[in-house]
Amino acid sequence: MPKHPTPMTKPCPCGRPVTYADCCGRLHVGQIAPDAETLMRSRYTAYVLNNEAYLLASWHASTRPASLDLSSPAEAQPAPQWLGLEVKRSIPAGDAATVEFVARYRRNGRAVRLHEVSRFVREDGRWFYVDGDID
Repeated sequence: MPKHPTPMTKPCPCGRPVTYADCCGRLHVGQIAPDAETLMRSRYTAYVLNNEAYLLASWHASTRPASLDLSSPAEAQPAPQWLGLEVKRSIPAGDAATVEFVARYRRNGRAVRLHEVSRFVREDGRWFYVDGDID
């Protein structure tokens, strides 16, 4: 009987044309993101995989929530089915950056488009998500 591929060998959810292991999976196990866009893509993938620990660890301490509970969405709604990510632009500015993206998902049979301009900072060589403006 053939083995089902593990998530590590599947295409990366962030949309880059490589496996999860060669893309966001490396960051999820401790590798440092080289830039804000890569961190943002890894955070999208963490949402897809319900990786709450990574989301919290990659969130800047000044804006990070005390906890996340992706397994029990607010208002007892089912978890979203993530459909794709499109990076519109990434603007580095030294130890700060902005990344504009559109993430698509389906919840309760309804398609949703999340458009955000996110802010990131680099401290001690590591990028962190600070916050974002949702359109």
